[in-house]
Amino acid sequence: MRITFLGTSSGTPTRERNVTAIALQLPQRAELWLFDCGEGTQHQFLRSPLRLSQLEKIFFTHLHGDHLFGLPGLLASRSLSSGGATPVTLYGPPGLGAYVRAALKYSETHLAFAVQVQTLESGLVYNDSAFCVYCQPLKHRIPAFGYLVREHDHPGTFDVAKAQALGIPAGPLYGQLKQGSVVTLPDGRTIDGKKLVGPPKPGRSFAYCSDTIYTPRAVHLAAGASVLVHESTYLHQDLTLAERGMHSTATMAATVAREAGVGQLILTHFSPRYEGEGGLGAMLAEAQTLFPNTLLAYDLMGYEVSPTPTIREPARAYS
Repeated sequence: MRITFLGTSSGTPTRERNVTAIALQLPQRAELWLFDCGEGTQHQFLRSPLRLSQLEKIFFTHLHGDHLFGLPGLLASRSLSSGGATPVTLYGPPGLGAYVRAALKYSETHLAFAVQVQTLESGLVYNDSAFCVYCQPLKHRIPAFGYLVREHDHPGTFDVAKAQALGIPAGPLYGQLKQGSVVTLPDGRTIDGKKLVGPPKPGRSFAYCSDTIYTPRAVHLAAGASVLVHESTYLHQDLTLAERGMHSTATMAATVAREAGVGQLILTHFSPRYEGEGGLGAMLAEAQTLFPNTLLAYDLMGYEVSPTPTIREPARAYS
């Protein structure tokens, strides 16, 4: 699971940051999911190795423009790209479908693929053989949701040495035993595969909370996640602004991470007021006081989600 930050500014873009969008690449499949789609997201695709033709799902936290205005252009460009004919499913609050239909109708945009819209309710959003997605209402000025993408647990390690010691012949029987099946050997012995397989390996998980002021719902959603991406629009010194707009401070985001027991916190959705004034350095320091394992996102930053989270690109230094 690889995250690419396509936009990390709140409200409006800056010279350094586009507005919100996060791409999630899934392992062992040519498939891409997008979380929010602010204006200019398709331009950010051009600056990255990501391919629009692989985009299959877009999850919207809410319908404010800095998370939504990039959608019509991105869909139109995907329709014109090579291989961009497979369906796309959109997930979001009530009103998303009406917005998409109006934008396509009045711009006379005709897509080469079907667009499906799923209106969110709290709980399970999507599930397949490898991943499931949950959503949870957060606390913002309009209906807003957070997401959790969880990879299903992997089977434990098959103990080949133990199988050999039991005299089990290598071959198809090993495959059955790895699946935990009960197998009868040629000599009549019955072997329970579960006794030859170690405990399941936990899958990876990615939680995303934006836009929201602090809420226990975010803690519940992100509990035990490998990585939490959380909005951090303001410093705590600007708490009045955060409360007025129902956005989070760095302190609030770090509190969610600490209470949820996540592996890694990545802050994003920064107010442009902190650009070039040393504010982002203060943002990081504020969060790390409560949750040391914190990073600041920047545009086109890539992050590999793993049981032991690691960042591929070097972290930027902020003054």
